[in-house]
Amino acid sequence: MSLRRQFSSFVLVGVIATAAHYLVLIGLKELAHWSVIPATLSGYCVGGTISYILTRRHVFDSDRSHTEAGWRFATVASVGFFLTWGLMRLFVVAWGAPYLPAQVVTTGLVMFWSFAANRYWTFRAHAAG
Repeated sequence: MSLRRQFSSFVLVGVIATAAHYLVLIGLKELAHWSVIPATLSGYCVGGTISYILTRRHVFDSDRSHTEAGWRFATVASVGFFLTWGLMRLFVVAWGAPYLPAQVVTTGLVMFWSFAANRYWTFRAHAAG
């Protein structure tokens, strides 16, 4: 699959996972009255689970086992989790930005990190040797 097609597939999967993330975020923030940081991180976990399932199946053609790809994906997602925490803390807590626009910017930044890390590390084919 070409890089362009792979990235567009990744973006489509990301839209689906992000929709789930935002539904959890907004539901916990607005309906359950959670503070924004735990709400967004809970949404990140839900979106991450959906992302792994769809990314593995529809974006990357990998010969890595679920065990190996799974821990790698979890590592990339963990870094993304802390990037999300740090960026949301910066935008919302430190700078006083509204949480939804801050989440949109954060999602875009973390998406580029996730695509590169998953393409070149998580799902990369084993080197012939």
